[in-house]
Amino acid sequence: MKAPGFEKLWIPPTRGTVQAVLKPQTIKAAYLTYFGFGDRGIRSRVLDLTARTELNAVVIDVKGDRGWIIYPTEVETALAVGAQGPATLREFDAMMADLKARGIYTIARIVTFKDNILANARPDLAIIDTRTGKPWIDNERLAWVDPFREEVWAYNIAIAREAVRRGFDEVQFDYVRFPTDGKLGAAKYARPNNRETRLPAIAAFLERARREIGAIGAFVGADVFGYTAFNENDTDIGQRIEELAPNLDFICPMVYPSGYHKGIPGYANPVQVPYKVVFESVRLIRKRSTGSVARVRPWLQDFKDYAFDRRIFGVNEVQAQIRAAEESGGAGWMLWNPRNDYTGAALRTKNALAAR
Repeated sequence: MKAPGFEKLWIPPTRGTVQAVLKPQTIKAAYLTYFGFGDRGIRSRVLDLTARTELNAVVIDVKGDRGWIIYPTEVETALAVGAQGPATLREFDAMMADLKARGIYTIARIVTFKDNILANARPDLAIIDTRTGKPWIDNERLAWVDPFREEVWAYNIAIAREAVRRGFDEVQFDYVRFPTDGKLGAAKYARPNNRETRLPAIAAFLERARREIGAIGAFVGADVFGYTAFNENDTDIGQRIEELAPNLDFICPMVYPSGYHKGIPGYANPVQVPYKVVFESVRLIRKRSTGSVARVRPWLQDFKDYAFDRRIFGVNEVQAQIRAAEESGGAGWMLWNPRNDYTGAALRTKNALAAR
């Protein structure tokens, strides 16, 4: 059963695409990592916030950064390549039932083209290192699969469809792009890698994913770099708002101030102005996605700065970002902390909201 208030209204498909109109909803989520969701203490800490505060949703790693799947999968390719993770949750269905009983909106995060498991098991689907003839790896020494390979698309869509059958309300594709770090010049793809080929590849994958996932009743989102709000090109990774928006229900920009290492127009040090960074990013993406059904729901920074002065992002910084997301017209927001340790004091309590 879907969480109340998160329904989708359908309009007949046109030219093979899924068109949908979203009912008003404000999703406020916290992220739970692959291992965090399985840890009783971490999971309870986050669920306590959903009980006490304005949080009403969670983003859970279904296929995380290394390519492992969190629950017992029945996807044949996943089983064949060894994607059943080392921390498989056998009681996953009961855990999902608990989330539904609490009225929590659930989002399945699927790391898409960064997939160490699939790339090493199926080098024919991997980006290849021209120096070694082996799967190309990034600076984390993790391999990627080739975004041009439609078999890779089918694999991720199969996992997404399974996640919806397990009860998720939404699928959110992350790393739905070309790589940005590592020896990029040594990376060999199935097709020439340039703007003219990257953009259609990413857009076509999302169009197919939304058509198939939408047909079984779930929303589709995609994580994008914050700089896509400001860049007119594809940021050299195949992400441009105008091409992505028609194929999504939610555009999820990662508007972490620490991530804008070159600053934004008018502000050289983004961590000093978290409100401005989030407001301008969301405003520009909303403007550039006008005419599509996609809504903008940003990822917000709830972790220590790593790029400028190492400042702690505490109550003031988190609240500034939340206020900016709301005042710029965002469709909610999501908090990111890789340790799943969130600044609860920055969130409005349910009692305070009821008193308004």
